[in-house]
Amino acid sequence: MMDRTKTMLLTALVMLSLIQSYLLAYSMPGLGVTKSPQQDYVQAEPMGDEEKVENVIFPEDMVLHLGKSKHTVLYPASNFYNLIFDKIKSREFKGFQRNTVASVDWDEIRDGDQGLELRFGRGVPMELLSKVLKLEGDAPFMDDVVNRIWIYTGTDGEEVRTYFFSADNTTVYESVKADLTAQDVQMYVGYGEYQVNYKRIGDDLYLPEGPIESVASVVSYDSYSPETMQSYLFSDPGVTRAISDRNGSQIYTDGKRGLQVEQNGRWLSYTDPVAVQGQGDNESQNVYAAVQFVNQHGGWDGMHRFVHVGLPEDAQVLKFQQYYGSFPIMPMDPFLFGSMKLRLQEGFVSEYERSMLTLKKKPDQRGVRWLPGGDMLADTLSHYARKADVVAVYPALLATPADDKSIALNPIWAVRLSDDTQAMLLEAIPGGYKPLPGEPGGAPLTKKDGDETGGNDSGANRSNDSGSAAMTNAFGTGSGERQ
Repeated sequence: MMDRTKTMLLTALVMLSLIQSYLLAYSMPGLGVTKSPQQDYVQAEPMGDEEKVENVIFPEDMVLHLGKSKHTVLYPASNFYNLIFDKIKSREFKGFQRNTVASVDWDEIRDGDQGLELRFGRGVPMELLSKVLKLEGDAPFMDDVVNRIWIYTGTDGEEVRTYFFSADNTTVYESVKADLTAQDVQMYVGYGEYQVNYKRIGDDLYLPEGPIESVASVVSYDSYSPETMQSYLFSDPGVTRAISDRNGSQIYTDGKRGLQVEQNGRWLSYTDPVAVQGQGDNESQNVYAAVQFVNQHGGWDGMHRFVHVGLPEDAQVLKFQQYYGSFPIMPMDPFLFGSMKLRLQEGFVSEYERSMLTLKKKPDQRGVRWLPGGDMLADTLSHYARKADVVAVYPALLATPADDKSIALNPIWAVRLSDDTQAMLLEAIPGGYKPLPGEPGGAPLTKKDGDETGGNDSGANRSNDSGSAAMTNAFGTGSGERQ
């Protein structure tokens, strides 16, 4: 009996061994495969957030036309801007009819009729805009690039007209089946009733007649290490070698790709030679590929807006402008910060430039600052050396390194020039001082203002007093200071 039991057990063990051998040989080929060094490498978790394409497509600003030559401007992420844009995104736009821009007197409509403009700077491809707005149009329309949407009510106050302007500045498309009502437009315009009035200077430039509130901040940051960026950008970081150039920059290469780290580890430039078939580039598809590439190679630091370059020779170049709050970030030369630039060829990234710094969500210090308006701003613009090249005037935040672990963001008036460069036009009034009507940077002095302040002489005295306030430390205890 015992021998029979032993025989059965031995037979079972032999059968089990044969089954295991069969499985190892045929059913589980992955078991016995030796991993390459690339497979052994575990990629680090991204420091930045992932983003969706529809979140980087939004207007540079909105102009509300209140009628009787009154206007105001709303900037991204502000309450009324968000309210209007959210409502516009819920509407449908159909039945597009093509016409020429010259077919309508836009100056008359701008100053006489109530409405709003959603302005996209150099423009945005309709194919991308259709991911944000509910659009239904034919191929010529969907293949175009538009730089503004203009919605207004006619002289009777009942009919609503909606136009999409091509970036070629000669073509306009009217949506004759837009589900917008006169009440919608009145609501949008109503948001501007208590905002600062803006004066139109030329066709597309608007300057505030009074000061604009902003915030100066000192913000701490985290930073990527070169090793982290290697893990994002090289398939096998273990085979890269480092080279130092004469300027102190570090260059990492695996023999094909190159990663250059500049400004003491604050800025990177990555190149990857791409072999393409030369079938031509689709900008919208490149934008999708660029967003996905950034998601996988460092992530996003806060809000960014896609910037259409608009130049045939740079059709493959994509830019993303970084914002902090409602205003875009502009670095003080030679500091590099506040934007990303990618070059793509048929969806493949061949160049990638970005900061290695990521700002904290909350600032370490903050204080109210007022950007001057009125004659002070208008005079500064009129005497600007390249005034003829100015295509936009807007509030921005000038970024400068404050110390080894923080950046100062100071409000300024900036200009964008016809060559797509941007520059500082005028600084904010220091110390948190808000100029009164009649003072430099303040609104025009009205009769009521003169009565309340004791006339122009009193206003002048206040202006002189403000001079000392303007010399206080950027985070002093000027009036209007918030911590």
